[in-house]
Amino acid sequence: MKTYIVKTRFVFDGTFEALAENKAEASRIVENCCGLAMGGNIHTNNRKVFSFWDFPMHPEKVIVSVKSRRISKNRSNSSNHLKIRQK
Repeated sequence: MKTYIVKTRFVFDGTFEALAENKAEASRIVENCCGLAMGGNIHTNNRKVFSFWDFPMHPEKVIVSVKSRRISKNRSNSSNHLKIRQK
């Protein structure tokens, strides 16, 4: 058995309806006022300019790359633990 590093993206594709003077302002409002965190909800810090948003509950999963990982001499090959590294 080998260990593989699987780089993965979860993509939520949806829309916001933003009250703005023009497209550039609408884009800037969404960029600055909207967000999503793991385990949380899509949110905004400015409800006055948003009348509606529509996003799916489940994201699209995209596998970006798969690379084999070399096992160092200090690491046991029999370890089946899933280790999550945060950046």
